[in-house]
Formats: sequence, C-alpha cells, structure tokens
Amino acid sequence: MASSQIPHFNYIFTGTGLSALMTVYKMVLSGKFSDQSILLLDEDAKKTNDRTWCFWAKEETLWNSVISKKWDSAWFANEDFKRDLDLKPYEYNQIRGLDFYNFVFETLSKHQNVTFLNEKVTDINELETHVFVGTESNRYTCDYLFNSIYTQAFALSQAKYPVLQQHFVGWFVKSEEEIFNPDQATFMDFSVEQRGNTRFMYVLPISKTEALVEYTLFSENLLEKEEYENEIQIYLRNLGTDQYQITEKEQGSIPMTCYPFWKKNTKRVLNIGTAGGWTKASTGYTFRNSDKKSSELVAFLHSSPEVSGSLKMTKFHKKRRFWFYDLLLLDILYRHNELGSAIFSSMFKKGNPGLIFKFLDEETSLIEDLKVILKCPKMPFIKALFRVMFK
Repeated sequence: MASSQIPHFNYIFTGTGLSALMTVYKMVLSGKFSDQSILLLDEDAKKTNDRTWCFWAKEETLWNSVISKKWDSAWFANEDFKRDLDLKPYEYNQIRGLDFYNFVFETLSKHQNVTFLNEKVTDINELETHVFVGTESNRYTCDYLFNSIYTQAFALSQAKYPVLQQHFVGWFVKSEEEIFNPDQATFMDFSVEQRGNTRFMYVLPISKTEALVEYTLFSENLLEKEEYENEIQIYLRNLGTDQYQITEKEQGSIPMTCYPFWKKNTKRVLNIGTAGGWTKASTGYTFRNSDKKSSELVAFLHSSPEVSGSLKMTKFHKKRRFWFYDLLLLDILYRHNELGSAIFSSMFKKGNPGLIFKFLDEETSLIEDLKVILKCPKMPFIKALFRVMFK
C-alpha cells in the first residue's frame, strides 16, 4: 500500500497538453468521476498563447465557444496549378492555445476533486498496487497515471519506423496593404521552392490585413530559424507587401511517425497525446485525433471492469488500417522527401475535399479509402508496400 504521508489520487496526469486537458474536461462533464480525485502536473502554467490548433468538422463540437475563426473555403496550390477548395459540409476551425487553456481551466476550477499543480515531473515508477510520481518538490501516488510528456528518444533510437517532423515557424502579421482573403484559408501552397523536401506555406487569414503565415516542412531535419523567416518574408513580398507588423510568433516541431508508442503502456500507466501516438502520423494534425481519443478514453475508464484490481491500460489501444496507410506515406517521404508536393497535389487536384478530410479523419469506408488512395502516384506506394511487407 502507498504511504499515507504521500498524497494519493485516483488519477494523475503528467503533462497538461491538449490530450490531458481534453480528457479531464470530459471526465468532469460526464459527472461519472465526481468521487474520484484527479491531479494534473505540469511545469508550464498554461498562461501564454503558445500554439494554434486547427481542425475540420461538420457539426458543432464541445469547443465551439473558443473557435476564433472559421473558413468553409480553402486554397491549394503548387508550381503548376491552383485550386479553390469548397470544404462544405466541413468547416475549417481555428483555436488559439490560450483561449483553449482558459476555457478548460475555468471549468476544472469549479470541481474540488481536480487539482492542478505547477511542478516539473522528474520520476514515474509503477509498482504492483499503485504508481509513484516524483516532481522537483513533491511526491505523489495514484491508482492510474496518464502520461503526455513526450520522450523523443523512444522513436529516434530505433530504425524500423521512419521518423519525420512537421516543423514550422509562423508569424501573426498585420499588413498595411489588403493582401489576404479572410474567407479562405491557404491549406497548402507548394509553390515555394522545395529544395529536395516537402515544403509549403500555410495561411490563416483573420481579415484582409491580418493573418497567421507559417512556413512548414514535413522532413527529417529542422532548419535554422532564419531560413523559415526568410521564406515568410519572400512569401509576403510575393503577396504584395513589405510593410507589415509582426504581432506574435510561434514555432513548433511535431513528430510524424508510426512508431508504436502504445507498446509502452502498462497495467497502470497509459501514454496519451503525442507520447501515446495520438498525433496523426501522416499530417501532424493533433486536435481532431485527440478529441476522438479522449472521448474513447473516458468511455473506457467508465465502462471497463477492473481485472485483478486494475484496469489493464494495455487494452485501450486498437490498431486500425489507417495506421498502415500512414506508414506507407511516411516510408515514401522518409526515402524521397521531394515527393510530398506531388503526392498531396494528386489528392487535391481533382479529389473531393470533403472526402479527403473524411479520409484524414479516419472515418471513411474501404471503398472511400480507395477513391482517395487511387488518386495518388501508384509506383511509390507499390514500392513502399513491398518494403513494409518484407521488413
């Protein structure tokens, strides 16, 4: 048994990123965990606007009140063609990180069974009857632990599964000229120089003079910060302005890999978020996947019977065919990173945007899968299929 001198909780969340906050928020909303104690631990107090999330949806979601901008039209381009994408019945939604944090914490603060502590986790040790968690200043125990602290070394120290990064630098700019179309997001603009990689611009316009402009790569290695920023400057110049104010900046690097993080799950410890493989491997999209996975997790916690005194967290993950599709694409981009523009362009040139979004959300039937996949260049995927099958 855990020592009575160490504070004990039913559930501890190490890291309070998107996946953890979504899960705890839904646990609270369900009303089914009001007699369970929940502790959130993170060295980051979540008081800054450190990121921007986007997702597409057909219906209203739990997060509608914090959506800062919506688009039902998008723009796709490469060096050879440009296309307006009618997204209906979907809308492309933007949420600022700080708005999301404030929204969730406002609700959690009203529940006495939920505690948030601004502490850095230093140690996690699973024992037979409980899990021990150490921070720089305290010690805690719990029945079950949910970890969203990503350990990069797990994926990088192996060679079986390719590891790319979706890495980017974004500027929130306010231009003196009206150069943006606030009714249309730029989903991917591959017309920028590729330089042997998969490189594109991503633009979220708020008004005719304001937008988030991001230079993004799907590749193995990060660039010097100046290279991202030089490309943003060139892009803005090509749009028609040298006169603008940078109001905020953001940068990030999201792992793109099919490495089976869920194999690190144990009887009492479940890895969630990027640490648990919740990020969509082929695109780096996190919000929609985390939304679905967090709902599945809350249902799992509520409905799964305890076996020998524990929930068997290893039973939570289910591998699906979309994992295999992602594996093929990442195998291609890892070996031939310059093919990204051709692959994504083949999907969007004549494909139905709504069907592509449904496919990326992993909600298509097998027949619908084929309608999307068969638009892609055949030979790279056939070669990747044989490589993966005979590994």
